[in-house]
This record gives sequence, structure tokens and C-alpha cells, in this order.
Amino acid sequence: MHPNEEILETFYSSFKNHDPQAMTACYSKNIIFEDPVFGSIRGERAIAMWFMLNERGGDGLKIEYSEIQANDYNGSAKWTATYLYGPQKRRVVNHVVGTFSFQNGKIVQHTDHFDLYKWSRQALGFKGLLLGWTKFMKLKIQQQTSKALSNYLHKMKSFQEEA
Repeated sequence: MHPNEEILETFYSSFKNHDPQAMTACYSKNIIFEDPVFGSIRGERAIAMWFMLNERGGDGLKIEYSEIQANDYNGSAKWTATYLYGPQKRRVVNHVVGTFSFQNGKIVQHTDHFDLYKWSRQALGFKGLLLGWTKFMKLKIQQQTSKALSNYLHKMKSFQEEA
């Protein structure tokens, strides 16, 4: 197994085991992450995102992954997340292809590709069905997730200052 395939195996097995600390140890400090829901985020925000998602998903978050492949520079994996979303606890099954770039034994870029319209129909219900395909809804989703991530980061920093 290529060393970068081992990094991806560690990343996804840690995700499956709800261990964001081990997941994000695979990232470089200046990681660039991108997906349709969060848009493009970097560094501390990208790392905090995995802590937030694991915390919110709790024991109901199920991760499956396959087809890990990597070379010296790039890699990819397929993965599926199953979880309950939002106050209505809507069941979401999200099929994702992750692509990666590596440098010095760390992930420096991670992009998750998935169908935002399919995700929004599951996560947002009727509103997602009607508007989930629009640029307006994509921007609205990214604004809401950015705000949630900012609030989470603020909460984490406050907690760390108290400790």
C-alpha cells in the first residue's frame, strides 16, 4: 500500500470511528477543503468542520468508504455518510467522492464531490426539492454552514479559554 493510501485509510477509518483528532492529524496546517455545502474553507476552519460534523452526527453518523487510491501527489476515495439532519431529523444518505493532494506526508487539499440537489432534497425536504438545484439555494446553504462553523469555532475557543 502506498504511504498516501495509508493516510487516506487512517483518515476514513478515524471518521468511521468518530475520531476527528486522528482525522485532522492527516491534514497539513494550511489544508484547503472544498465541498458544495461548506464551499472553500482553509486551515483551522476546515479542521473545526470535522469536529463539528462528528459531534453533531454523534452515534447516528455512519461512515462507509471504499476505492482508496493514491500516488505520490494525488489520491481519491469513495465514501458514504448516513445521518440525521437538522431539527426535523431528516435521514440523509450522501454518496461522496473525495479527491486529495499530498505534500510532505500530509493532505494539503481535499475536495468532496457530491450532488447538492440530491443532498438538499434529503436534508431540507420540500424546500430542497423546490430550490435545491438553484445557485440561490447553494449560496444560502453555504452561508448557513459558514455561520454554524463560525459559532462552533467561537464556542470551542471559549471552552479552551475556560479550561
